[in-house]
Amino acid sequence: MTVESFFLILFILAISIGGWKTKNLSSSGAVMAVVIGLFIGNAYGFKGLFVLGVFFLSSSIWSHLFKKAKVGIEDRLAKTSIRDWQQVLANGGPAALFALMFSLTGEEVFTFAFAASIAGANSDTWASEIGPLSHKSPFSIRSFKRVPKGTSGAISLVGTAAAVIGSVIISLTALLMFDRMDFISLMLITVSGFLGNIIDTLLGAFVQLDFRCRVCGIHTESTVHCGKQTERTKGFWMNNELVNALSSLMAGVILLLFYWR
Repeated sequence: MTVESFFLILFILAISIGGWKTKNLSSSGAVMAVVIGLFIGNAYGFKGLFVLGVFFLSSSIWSHLFKKAKVGIEDRLAKTSIRDWQQVLANGGPAALFALMFSLTGEEVFTFAFAASIAGANSDTWASEIGPLSHKSPFSIRSFKRVPKGTSGAISLVGTAAAVIGSVIISLTALLMFDRMDFISLMLITVSGFLGNIIDTLLGAFVQLDFRCRVCGIHTESTVHCGKQTERTKGFWMNNELVNALSSLMAGVILLLFYWR
């Protein structure tokens, strides 16, 4: 083991433990963060971890900011601001996959796909965290009606703007970190990341599981609410984590299609 590898592993462990101590990660989320960090660190070293870190740090900050404006939203979501292994895998797994492909092939295009998958995850997260700050309720792309904030498959002007900026932030970070990035790469990563967010919205509207509480009537992504089993109203097997994973993966795939067209 080289000295650089030793410090790389030490850094990954420190960040994961720090995330657990600050309650941004559950214990299972911290373990999964180590696994994903090792794949990305092996492929890109500290530069790749920095790109991933910008996503996790910014998303953690947004999840803790403006809590009062987001009151009630967690009731509709089967998650909290503390990320478990499923959420970490959903957001970081596709990036780790593209990093592995780069390690195996040495093809630089997988680096662009790696960045695009993180841009997609960041785009979706920023839209989800900042969108509820809008003064108006979002529109459902399924019913074309206004729905409560935090509803999957809904869009707002504020959330859409946040999605674009979230993708741009990762693209700019990748541009700074990787030597072979240029303006065209930046634009393609940004577009791919934003399209990944669009895919997330479409899946959330038409495919993702939705339940209704039998007691209070609220629509939620949780199978239990008010201490009772909820009633399924939409979807079959695709939960929020799987939707996030697929949209992030597709952001990277779209980038590959741009380059291989």
